[in-house]
Amino acid sequence: MVVMSNFVVLEGGDGSGTTTQLSILNRRWTIAPPLWTTAEPTNGPLGRLIRQVLRGAVRLCPQTMAHLFAADRAEHLFAAGGIVEHCQHGELVVCDRYIFSSLVYQGIACPTELIERLNADFPLPELLVFFDLDPDYALKRIKGRPVQELYEEPALQRLVYNRYRDLLPVYRDLGCRVEIVDAHGSPDEIAQALWAVLQKLPIMET
Repeated sequence: MVVMSNFVVLEGGDGSGTTTQLSILNRRWTIAPPLWTTAEPTNGPLGRLIRQVLRGAVRLCPQTMAHLFAADRAEHLFAAGGIVEHCQHGELVVCDRYIFSSLVYQGIACPTELIERLNADFPLPELLVFFDLDPDYALKRIKGRPVQELYEEPALQRLVYNRYRDLLPVYRDLGCRVEIVDAHGSPDEIAQALWAVLQKLPIMET
């Protein structure tokens, strides 16, 4: 798999804070290079359908979901104004979730070989940041959410956490730089840790 420069992915189990940190980063970014933040599922038509399934409003089989995530990701990457275009224009792209989420979450109900095949042609990020949070602690964070999503159950979250930990060395060996951030602290403490990791990127030195 090709590693794409200027591309950073934030990953972690539910409640680990990836979405919060993306919002903080976007709000506080005032320096060069230009920053473009984004997330998966996207806000496009395929992404909106995926979110309906995650909320339980639509029912689809796991294999269909795996294909939907891959199709949404292809649009996210390669369509006009997508991730590849922004990276090639010298912007730093930070994405909340990517192929790793598919391997972890869809891989629970689908054969891993299917997920790997559907995502085999997608580039790896230059940097993968994993927000390390104990699943029991994470569930306390998300307990008060008004809508519970498909995977927000204790046994599943423990499985999700373990699957992430198994994936990290695999993608480190494939050339993706992997950094682990302790996500048990306050949002500001986590933001500082993420900032320290981002400062090491080559694009930040230009």
